[in-house]
Amino acid sequence: MDKLVAMLRAAGDPTRLRLLLLLRQVELTVSELIEIVGQSQPRVSRHLKLLCEAGLLERFKEGSWVFHRAVEDGAGALLTALLSELAAEEPSILALDKARLSQVRLERAKQAAAFFKANASEWNRIRALHAPDKDVEVAILNRLGNAPIENLLDAGTGTGRMLELLGGRVKRAVGVDVSPEMLAIARDKLAKPELSHCRVRLGDIFRLPFDGGEAGFDAVLFHQVLHYLDDPAAAVAEAARTMRKGGRLLIADFAPHELEFLRTDFAHRRLGFSDKEVQGWLHAAKLKYLGAEAIAPHGSAADKLTVKLWLAASPPAAKAEAT
Repeated sequence: MDKLVAMLRAAGDPTRLRLLLLLRQVELTVSELIEIVGQSQPRVSRHLKLLCEAGLLERFKEGSWVFHRAVEDGAGALLTALLSELAAEEPSILALDKARLSQVRLERAKQAAAFFKANASEWNRIRALHAPDKDVEVAILNRLGNAPIENLLDAGTGTGRMLELLGGRVKRAVGVDVSPEMLAIARDKLAKPELSHCRVRLGDIFRLPFDGGEAGFDAVLFHQVLHYLDDPAAAVAEAARTMRKGGRLLIADFAPHELEFLRTDFAHRRLGFSDKEVQGWLHAAKLKYLGAEAIAPHGSAADKLTVKLWLAASPPAAKAEAT
């Protein structure tokens, strides 16, 4: 009872309710929240502290940035979901916050698009910071197995390298990316007779133009994409929506690191992901976690990064009952 009363008291303040509803949609930094709600840093920080103490928000630090987001499990998540439903009945109350949130996200998208445009021709050079590409690619091939893939989605395809790598194993493949400059490179890379079944298209991985079910993908890949996104969990959930029963989803991205310059110089939104965090996304998307693998960089250079692979699967279709 005391815990519930504490949550209700924390959520009962108008500003804290606004913050809670915003952070149910997407994780945000303190500075972004200040911009949206139009209050001072001390006041916003105080409100966030009370919401965290009540078990409604979680806080995590990456380098010099601090993110907040609504909890995803337990009583706090249930209460936040109920408050969100009630607030939806009076949309005018939070209309300004939603408009400002859209502006914040648009600015993020502009920064990422500007980076891609400026660096499209040097994408492979930037990848030299990572664990060796050949090691990662061998691990991806091994994780997806030798069985033919009927229908592959490469979400955030970039230069199309994953389509090129997996082209011999798939019957049909599509790569989606938000950058026309990247897609121009990918189309040039895929202009080979043996890759004529692979295509790319301009699209938003948060709003994929594909259906799921029997027409869905039996394999989905996120290769070095999620660390650029403000809401990777939403991208994983959207990809899961497009999968057919029994389909597999593979994430290749960085383990947690502290190379802050990747954020400022290369537009990385996140400095890697923990197993716990990725497993949380997969659970929320109703996917079964199948395991992870680490691919360490060669040598001990401080500016090298460990790549992790996380594999999950959509539950198989239920067997028809015998008659």
